[in-house]
Amino acid sequence: MAILPNGAGGYQVGDGNLTEISFTNFTVPTAYTATATLTVTDLAAGVIIYTSSSTGNLTLPTATLTDAAFSSAKVGSSFDIALVATSTGVPTIVVGTGWSLASTSGAGVASKSVLFRAVKTGDAAYSLYRIAG
Repeated sequence: MAILPNGAGGYQVGDGNLTEISFTNFTVPTAYTATATLTVTDLAAGVIIYTSSSTGNLTLPTATLTDAAFSSAKVGSSFDIALVATSTGVPTIVVGTGWSLASTSGAGVASKSVLFRAVKTGDAAYSLYRIAG
């Protein structure tokens, strides 16, 4: 395993060229048109697209499935999920088994994006926070 160089209190990835673009992998997200259960692949993509003009619930996969997919996650690990509504329908993220909704709402906004943060709180336990939108 490579060790990242530590200089001036931080870690540097790459050769330090400040004008370089930082690339990451991106999975093309599934577009949902109605109520559905999300998959761990949807969570890994980090973007959920909702294209319907009707209201729909998007249920998170169980926390057990999430743990199995993200086996390196420790308590306190987090990842972000963007919920993008491309039409007049309002999608709502609904918690699955082992999840809790830590913010006041899992609702999206018609024709806008909402950002959520998922935090591992224990074995087969996650909390979802609405952090923007």
